[in-house]
Amino acid sequence: MADEGPRGPTSVKDVPADKFIEAFAAYLKQTNKVQLPQYVDYVKTGAFKELSPLDPDWYYVRAAAIARRVYIAQGMGVGGFRRYFGGRSNAKGSATPEHHAKAAGGVIRHAMQQLEAMGLVEKNPAARGGRRITPEGQRQMDLVAGGITVTRFHYLG
Repeated sequence: MADEGPRGPTSVKDVPADKFIEAFAAYLKQTNKVQLPQYVDYVKTGAFKELSPLDPDWYYVRAAAIARRVYIAQGMGVGGFRRYFGGRSNAKGSATPEHHAKAAGGVIRHAMQQLEAMGLVEKNPAARGGRRITPEGQRQMDLVAGGITVTRFHYLG
């Protein structure tokens, strides 16, 4: 972790991922700029999932995770996010071996379009496709990250 100094964290890279995603999801929900798709209550996040998410704010969390990932690794497209958010496919009670399955692309695509409409991300012309963070998006995300208190743990041993 970078040295924050007396002022605290100054960028998304200075705070833990889980704390930032939680805070940015709350920010997205508070601003009311993200329009939820009509299918948000009953869609699954991947074909390998048995149930839809139980958290009512799961869409904001997914959008925040996508925004953070674009901030960290610019140039990722929908296919990259499908691999990133994918999981283990296993047929219960079957002799079929487990393998990796991709996440639902429609949810990721819609979240990226919403982030684009907010002006947080834009299409990256340099890397054939994918998205990159805009200066305004970087500023907003860094402001949210600056409001997170970071505690350091010192491990002995």
